[in-house]
Amino acid sequence: MSNFIEDQQKKTNNVRWRVAILLTVATAINYLDRMTLPVVISQLQDKFGISEAQFGALNSLFLLAYAIMYAGGGRLADKLGTRLGYAVMMTWWSLACAAQGLVSGFKGLALFRFSLGLGEGGSFPTAAKTVSEWFPAKERSTAFGMFNTGSAIGSVMAPPLLALIVVLLNWRWVFIISGSFGIFWVIYWLWSYHSPAAHPRITKEESELILKSHEEERKEDKGKEKQKVKWLKLFAYREVRCLILVKFLTDPVWFFYIFWLPKFLMDTRGFNIREIGYYAWIPYAAAGLGSMFGGWFSSYLIKQGKTINTSRKIALAMSAALMPAAAFVVPAPTPWAIFFISLAFLGHQFWSVILQTLPADLYPQGAVGSVAGLMGASGSFSSMIFALVVGYILGTYASYVPVFITVSLLHPISFVLIMLMIPRISAKKLA
Repeated sequence: MSNFIEDQQKKTNNVRWRVAILLTVATAINYLDRMTLPVVISQLQDKFGISEAQFGALNSLFLLAYAIMYAGGGRLADKLGTRLGYAVMMTWWSLACAAQGLVSGFKGLALFRFSLGLGEGGSFPTAAKTVSEWFPAKERSTAFGMFNTGSAIGSVMAPPLLALIVVLLNWRWVFIISGSFGIFWVIYWLWSYHSPAAHPRITKEESELILKSHEEERKEDKGKEKQKVKWLKLFAYREVRCLILVKFLTDPVWFFYIFWLPKFLMDTRGFNIREIGYYAWIPYAAAGLGSMFGGWFSSYLIKQGKTINTSRKIALAMSAALMPAAAFVVPAPTPWAIFFISLAFLGHQFWSVILQTLPADLYPQGAVGSVAGLMGASGSFSSMIFALVVGYILGTYASYVPVFITVSLLHPISFVLIMLMIPRISAKKLA
């Protein structure tokens, strides 16, 4: 009996990790919902006559709303609290996702795709705030990694699951069923989630661990106030300009693959919806491997005695070297095309993990959030613009060749910019 009680205490002493699992599921739903339109776009083009340019516009509307709420979502979570804030955002985007299944044309899709972006954009900053509330600093990177893994899980699940729904029912149910997942998550979240101070199942030991960590951080923050810098002044630093520019160049590559991969396979390889379900998950699985390997490899090099500058740049060079594989996608036979696309997916996520660590490598804690925010906004707005450009190219020239050649070169160009503009990755002082 005593062993049973002890086991139960150990279980309840890990409430924070259950929270991390909930956030991982939420991120997976986030990616599943955003991929609904790319998977069924061919059916919608047949039904409503949506052009390539209009599909590009739909993606741009999503990204515009996403960028806006990426900045505003954190403030909403601060005001409402993480429990109610996440519930509001998940409910909003789930209803927007489901509503896409009720539309009768482009205008309805545009409205609800924009609404979907508004809700989903607040997911990551709210998840980050939740992690900061529940986890000591030494555990946060692991918790961040857990919920970020949800993006790979959702992306891998989406093609086969959504294709199955189309085959068994029709395209409208893709949106409705996907949206319902989020509603069920919200119900469970509101029932099970509470702040650390109010959670009924948290042990005294776990509560003290979290509170002690927060007290230590507050003490450290008092001594770091002088390290903070005004937002606009960050543009005066060459490294910040470089990171913003590099994010501007490389984020559109990822969103191009997410939004256009199923359509590319249908347009150029003659895939039907069943074949999309069979094969389109493979590149997303490669992206998950790239994300995990990227973080591990750079840390491994540091443990082997390499400097941060050397380890980060080796990792960036390796990931950038994989991206030109995309140039061979269009002329390659289908199995090789999927292989080259998978290499590009792996390479981008490998690159992205390293790039996201650079603000913390370069600047004090008080400036890291601002630098990361500028990078995120830059990437989102450039992706919005690029989506319009891709829609125009495909609508005018009906060729994917110039697009794939472009996305194959942006990471190598960005790596050269990093080498030129950040000669040494090391901690910098802010004036």
